Amino acid sequence: MTSPADPARYKNHRFPGKIISHGVWLYYRFPLSYRDVQELLFERGIDVTHETIRQWCLKFGQDYANQLKHRRAPPGDKWHLDEVFLTINGRRHYLWRAVDQDDNVLDILVQSRRNKEAAKKFFRKLLKGLPLNLSLFVAAQNPAQ
Repeated sequence: MTSPADPARYKNHRFPGKIISHGVWLYYRFPLSYRDVQELLFERGIDVTHETIRQWCLKFGQDYANQLKHRRAPPGDKWHLDEVFLTINGRRHYLWRAVDQDDNVLDILVQSRRNKEAAKKFFRKLLKGLPLNLSLFVAAQNPAQ
């Protein structure tokens, strides 16, 4: 669990900074809903509403999200790019996904139309600022259309 960056930020809140930081950390670290975090905190004897957790995440969440992003392992040097066709609410969508050799999902793009320029922009943004050189970049396409 990450510790609060500055205890003064939690001044004038009903709950101590450690409880707030734990709730925000749970929400951003694991794929949980606000109600899931509410239940986990309730099991520890902390009675808080999901709306309060939502407000905490809006106020303090960006710091925790940035910390977790910087702690991630750096992407590998072999990437795989694939395109998947999805049906969402009866409409076809296109999912582009970049994955490294350790099966870490680097980024995902979902489009309602197959827009090549938007996909190029998406991956240019993904590649920008990376200090490493890719040794292999594999692009696979779903043959069933």
